[in-house]
Amino acid sequence: MRTESERPTTAPRRGELDVLRALVVLGLVFFHAGLVFSPDDDFYVKNAETTDAVTVMAGLGVVWAMPLLFLVAGLGARHSIRRRGPGGFVRERLLRLGVPLVFATVVLCPLPQWLRLRAADPGHHESYGEFWSRFLSVRPDPADFPFVLEGEHFETGHLWFVVLLLAFCLLLAPVAARLAAGGARMADAVCRRPFLLFLPALPLALINTLLGLEENFAGWHRWAYLLFFLYGFALADDDRVRSAMRRLAVPAGVTGLLLFLATAPGFLTEDDPFTAWTPVAMVSRALFSAAGWCLVVAILGRLDRPREQRSTKRRQAGPVMGYLVVAALPLYVLHQPVVVAFAYGVVGWSAPIAVKYAVIVAASLAVILVVYEYVVRRTRVTRLLFGMRPDPGTRPDADIRPDPPTRPVP
Repeated sequence: MRTESERPTTAPRRGELDVLRALVVLGLVFFHAGLVFSPDDDFYVKNAETTDAVTVMAGLGVVWAMPLLFLVAGLGARHSIRRRGPGGFVRERLLRLGVPLVFATVVLCPLPQWLRLRAADPGHHESYGEFWSRFLSVRPDPADFPFVLEGEHFETGHLWFVVLLLAFCLLLAPVAARLAAGGARMADAVCRRPFLLFLPALPLALINTLLGLEENFAGWHRWAYLLFFLYGFALADDDRVRSAMRRLAVPAGVTGLLLFLATAPGFLTEDDPFTAWTPVAMVSRALFSAAGWCLVVAILGRLDRPREQRSTKRRQAGPVMGYLVVAALPLYVLHQPVVVAFAYGVVGWSAPIAVKYAVIVAASLAVILVVYEYVVRRTRVTRLLFGMRPDPGTRPDADIRPDPPTRPVP
């Protein structure tokens, strides 16, 4: 059996995944601004006029975007554990994810909920300070793991991604060596029979079909995201698997799009396609799951390039993408409260949807970038609070940087 230290050599850096993660985070500004005009989503602030076009475009995004972020995070966890060992990995993740999670939950998450109350009832005159104390009135709720606190108004909001990612990292650390060995065996099988790369879609379909989809988590069940995370840890940076992804990228992409289109009848006709036990709803959830996996494979395969091409690609990325790569987590933490605040001010305008949408997106992007540049990245304290490394001169976040191993996984 091939050991971790004997596995095929990996590239020193996968810069395309850095860029992809940054683009997905920026895309969330466009996505959440669109939910203001969606007839189906219970977003914090809603425009009086809505359009079904948002539902279609949002569906095409949620089927792959957040799963891809979890898979890339799993890949980063593999290399972080190799460098630091399980104990060091846990400490690093508690610092880089736990600190911004606590800070943003207390400081940023109350704002969208307060604006929701004011938007729903124009006569609601409770001050933000008064609401803030009610927001932080919580009680334990272990049944909703890993969201272990609940309250009348309390929520982690868009930080559900950080909550799940931190929980997945803590669950991974004790079994990392065993999972790495299993991934090596799976990679051997994929090398011999590349079509086996489609098999991970089956457990995803089983979870989403039987447990249902969760609207609050971008349309996937929370434990389906755990599988994407583990797939990234076990498979996504093995050269044999990457080679199979490159070969299958086009057929996987076509298959994913066809499967996604096949979900339309169920999602458009069923009263509750996310959780209903009707045959149509269950089949639609299974197709959605398989479509998501196929699209993730296609995207990773198309973006991956042989090593001799990657240095040129990286030089072409330029300083703008390098800047955004480092900013990915802070921009994610900041974006939704800013989007909701601008939406609250804009939805009352007498203007077409397109104009309101453009204003919300442009203003939100400008503010989060200005806050990041002139507040977040300027001091050690603010960098710590937003999950950044203390030295502004360090390289981008290590979450998806496969540096050469200094020691095998214990």
